[in-house]
Amino acid sequence: MTETLPSSAAIPGRPARLPLLDVMRGVAILGTLMTNVWIFTSPGAEWSILSGGQSGMSFASFPATAESTMRLLANGKFLALLTILFGVGLAIQYGAAERRGAPWPGRYRWRALFLFAEGTLHFILVFAWDVLMGYAVTALLVARLLTRTPKARRRVMWWAAGLHLTLITLLTAALLADRSQGGSQGGESVSREVVDLYAHGSYLEQVRFRLDNALDFRMEPLLSFCLLVFLFLLGVQLFRAGAFGSDATGRRIRGRLLAWGLGLGLPLSVALSLGGPDLFFLDRYVAGPLMALGYIGLTGVLVERVRRPGPLLNGLTGVGRTALSGYVLQNLLCVFVSYGIGLGLAHRLGESWRPWWVMGLWAVVCAVLMIGSTLWLRRFRTGPLESVQKWALRH
Repeated sequence: MTETLPSSAAIPGRPARLPLLDVMRGVAILGTLMTNVWIFTSPGAEWSILSGGQSGMSFASFPATAESTMRLLANGKFLALLTILFGVGLAIQYGAAERRGAPWPGRYRWRALFLFAEGTLHFILVFAWDVLMGYAVTALLVARLLTRTPKARRRVMWWAAGLHLTLITLLTAALLADRSQGGSQGGESVSREVVDLYAHGSYLEQVRFRLDNALDFRMEPLLSFCLLVFLFLLGVQLFRAGAFGSDATGRRIRGRLLAWGLGLGLPLSVALSLGGPDLFFLDRYVAGPLMALGYIGLTGVLVERVRRPGPLLNGLTGVGRTALSGYVLQNLLCVFVSYGIGLGLAHRLGESWRPWWVMGLWAVVCAVLMIGSTLWLRRFRTGPLESVQKWALRH
């Protein structure tokens, strides 16, 4: 997300630009919002995940089916796609340093530490389920692995995958065992105090709540650390294999990703979603990454069929080139629209207008990001936060 390539198609001393990567970054950024928008608009907002308020799926009515379908297509899928693409960006950074003869990880460590600082501020001031902090820590580890042999990287990658699958399987088994013994039936409801905090509380009170519950809110990066390592390294391998190129090799790899990723991932995700909330971890952290590979293939196939780029493709490209800025801005917009410190629509509209107003919010924010990034890039080479990052790392 932090890597923003120059707008020119080819620059002396650098490989030709891969436009598909920008489109995929845009898809990943807007796709993560498909999951996060339900968090912002739920009673208790950020805390609702920890109370089981985001894990239930229902197909009992048309509105419930529409919401469940949107969640099913997004839950863990676009986050995994974003993680893979971050690994691709890391491979690009390493290749650039290698061509310059610069030491590695060298200055990249400062880039990762700066990203960690950005993520920390984003976590405290905007959104408790920030991904930047976890990405920064993972990047520091994987950056060192890029100097090792391919065999060593593959060994780490598959060990990470194995440990991740073991952890998720054990967690799921524990949930199922608790259910069989008459334990929790889908989680406790969010307390009235927390609901009121996001509906009527002040901004400083919400910041204090995040800090007081920082360990709980930082659960996902700890839980998924092995998955992050695996997906980072998978992104490196896909990039080096030519999966994002416009040649026959790229098309062949993307075709296989589409077939295997959606062919296996989609039925698995549907089955796990229908299996109940106890299978939530398997859907998000196992089926999700598998479907993310299918999304890479699907995006590639659709982009190849576009003869002349239009507003949609240009908008996705713009969001992809300003990915860090877009990620933060979409969360800021949702906070302003949903919480009581802004318009407070999550409380004002409540359940009576769900899921339609939530879907509308997602569509409007996507449009704002696509139009805004396109207009911004007509005048500037990089996004606002990307520019701040580059300026800070030069001084």
